[in-house]
Amino acid sequence: MGEPVAEGCAPDGGPSPDAGPSPDGGPAPEDGVLVTNTTRFHTAVGIAERPGDLSTNPPEILVFDGAQFRVIQGTASREGLRFKGVPQGPYYLSVNGSYIVTDARQVEVGANRLGRADAVYADIGGIQALNLNLANLEPWRPGTLLELASAQVDMSGDVYVPSEAVPEGSTALNVDGAFYSSYTGSRFPLFESDFRDRLYVNQLSPSSAGSMPDGRPLTYTALSRSAEVGTFDFLPDGATPMPVTARLQPAPVREFPIEWRTPRFTPFASEVHPRAEHSSNSFSLLPAAHGLSEGWIGYSGTLLTLRAPSAPMSDITARLRFGNPYPSSWGVVANVTANYRVTETVPDGSGRSLRLSATNVVSDSLDNLIAGPVVPRVSPPRVLTIDGLKASTPREVGTVSPVIAWEPPVLGSPSVYRVRLDQYDREAGMVLNVRILYVPGSITQVRLPPDMLQPDSIYYLRVAAIDAPGFDVRRRPFKTNETMPHHSAEAISSLFTTP
Repeated sequence: MGEPVAEGCAPDGGPSPDAGPSPDGGPAPEDGVLVTNTTRFHTAVGIAERPGDLSTNPPEILVFDGAQFRVIQGTASREGLRFKGVPQGPYYLSVNGSYIVTDARQVEVGANRLGRADAVYADIGGIQALNLNLANLEPWRPGTLLELASAQVDMSGDVYVPSEAVPEGSTALNVDGAFYSSYTGSRFPLFESDFRDRLYVNQLSPSSAGSMPDGRPLTYTALSRSAEVGTFDFLPDGATPMPVTARLQPAPVREFPIEWRTPRFTPFASEVHPRAEHSSNSFSLLPAAHGLSEGWIGYSGTLLTLRAPSAPMSDITARLRFGNPYPSSWGVVANVTANYRVTETVPDGSGRSLRLSATNVVSDSLDNLIAGPVVPRVSPPRVLTIDGLKASTPREVGTVSPVIAWEPPVLGSPSVYRVRLDQYDREAGMVLNVRILYVPGSITQVRLPPDMLQPDSIYYLRVAAIDAPGFDVRRRPFKTNETMPHHSAEAISSLFTTP
């Protein structure tokens, strides 16, 4: 491949063990790569597979020859896209704006999705007006939330209700000015009674978990009541409110203990960035639709959210409760997030400041997570550099294709590293554009492809060590990236500019 992507990642010789079949059934050429795309749709009745489209925005392969990147285009075949002339060893696979560094001779770039394969989604974005007629609510209090989710189509999000429409203590809602907002921004689905499409209406209520050692209150929000609306038809057109009528019932309750050692996350702040501070912590429970056999596939609502009081950090020992209206075949995923921040002056002469952020995340099934104290499982990559210079020093880089390098973390065994570039938008005054590149855990340096950084722009870099044994980034990067357990820790750079 010319200049290696990273030391120690070149193959050990011999034919690639995962070479795909050739179109005529014979052995694949040693310089060949097959890229396939199959989407797996997860529903209550099983998994349906559908071939994905590789023609609209076809993947490309990039190879660095020691001086420049060479782009290789694929050729459509019955199996997928076939690429020729790809040297043995690591190469870059570009898929929908993201990059995967891999040496595999066959790569599946499809993803898992929730909902039936034949569901239709409207071209109106993730906002939908609602007419609510809800009864038998838990008495409404400040902090009460409503969510909608479906087990038949891919949708989940929260419901905005005008505060003046709900007097405190209300146990019923009759509101015309509400609206639904998707958690992921995905398009709103068409509900069809012929396919038995239904809708969960969930109420989340504030609760107390006692107090911190210094007396500060410890509160959280958890699902309390729910109803699954019967099959119905609704065609979203961007104007007509969707009627939602339901009588909510108390959801089956689970209580569990948690020992959360939040101060154990603080010492890693200096590895995030020399000036980083451990700013906050959160804990959440999410339903895992249709089980965890293939990981957490996507959002289906929220079961519990706890935002721990900020500094001073203290151990949290508590018993928490949440309602769970979903089938027993579904799982429950627990996410613990420690947040870090660095504030820097934007290098554009405006005098504005920008808060740079990083996270350390522990994610597993609830039962696994609470089997012992909650502590960090992986630490940030160390000694982050851009073209050999400390990334924590603000500067202008010399090229739009620099080499990013780091050392492995002191804690954990990364299976994957995620390199993320956050671009600052001068007009909006915030980060708007994000680009991502994944490399196997054996790689600790990578040259950025030339289109990841734009000229005369401002960025900061986030490199995450990901400890997820089931994450097969080489062969199935988008089907295995949410397998459990999935722990990650980020190191970040200072703001830098491009020439």
